[in-house]
Amino acid sequence: MRITGYRTLTTVHEWGRPVGDANGVFADGRVPVPIVVVETDEGLSGVGIGPHVEIERIFAAIDGEDPRAVTTLYDRMLRHTFKAGHAGPVFGTIGALDTALWDIKAQAAGQPLWRLLGGRDRRVPAYASGLDIALSDEELVSAYIRYAEHGLRAAKLKGGLDIEHDRHRLHLVKEILTEAGHGLRPGLMLDVNEAWTRKQAVRHVCELERTLDLIWIEEPVRRWDAEGLAAVGRGVRASVATGENLTGLEQYRPLIAAGAVDVVQTSAIGGVTHFLRVSALAHAYDLPVSPIGNSPFGLLHAATSVPNHLTSELQDLWPPVGVSVDVHVEDGAFVLGDSPGLGLRVDEQRIRAVDRHPQAQAVDGPNVRPEQAGRRLLATTDGVLPAAGGFPLARTATPAHNSNQVSPTGRH
Repeated sequence: MRITGYRTLTTVHEWGRPVGDANGVFADGRVPVPIVVVETDEGLSGVGIGPHVEIERIFAAIDGEDPRAVTTLYDRMLRHTFKAGHAGPVFGTIGALDTALWDIKAQAAGQPLWRLLGGRDRRVPAYASGLDIALSDEELVSAYIRYAEHGLRAAKLKGGLDIEHDRHRLHLVKEILTEAGHGLRPGLMLDVNEAWTRKQAVRHVCELERTLDLIWIEEPVRRWDAEGLAAVGRGVRASVATGENLTGLEQYRPLIAAGAVDVVQTSAIGGVTHFLRVSALAHAYDLPVSPIGNSPFGLLHAATSVPNHLTSELQDLWPPVGVSVDVHVEDGAFVLGDSPGLGLRVDEQRIRAVDRHPQAQAVDGPNVRPEQAGRRLLATTDGVLPAAGGFPLARTATPAHNSNQVSPTGRH
């Protein structure tokens, strides 16, 4: 079997509500989702969700190769980018191609990827993560009731701009999950997306911990600040979670060596091989791992095969438009199916008909770090107007939820 080519697509994820974090908000809830399809001479094709940046140069490393040699091909792709570096979207492109190759390898073996990788249990524990910083109290409650109905008993909220508001919202979600769990204490996490300085992080988390028990604080300071992350970890009771924006083991080593991370995270777009290697490194230090992302399908399969998986992020309950996947959510877990490979299928005709909404990548969206991040003296809404109930509503009207979305089981 030989790799013969690739196709790129871009669909959208339609949340039907605003989504974002301390850095900004997609007010219309439409987020672009790039996809890579790798083709072979035997008719099998694999799918990877992730960027297309520098894909021609990176694809040259695997063109004509046997796709089943996945880990070797992963290293070839890294070598093809070593001069300019493999950070950011370039690393995401490598990850998307790597995930597609694992998809092909498992299909060729006639097995779901979780089984091929040595997983025993198809259930992957999950926590709810609504990218919810722009929601009113009513919208927040509605969103997490829906998560609770699927058995989720742990939740990660977005925050970092107003501690009193964060406390209020965490208590709201705590009440929802406690009731759903018949009095069992839920798990609560807060993600501030690198919005604080070291002192801000310790001060703000300690204030929250006066009335809340946080499992972890995520990305409290800059992703590469090993000394700062370690200082936060020493100053608060909560664990420090980070790693979703790191690219390569060389960026994890100094954090682990400094005792700067308690929960090791990897992003879905980093790919399966990256996740497996990070998991092995973390396991050597008795650290748990937790995949991040709204389409972490490859990492869910890989999570079944590592001994230190803790929990995986579940954002929306619906996949991107034109994407169906053999996985469903019940009793607080992703449940993987038996379809060969990732169990992921794309409706290319439907995707090509999608309005990809070029304005979705706003100049003040969550992918752009605000000028005053880490230098805010007072609580701020960063230009997002306060809602009647307290904090930000979107600056535009919330669109109705798209009734044509594909469910995680592929059903409408």
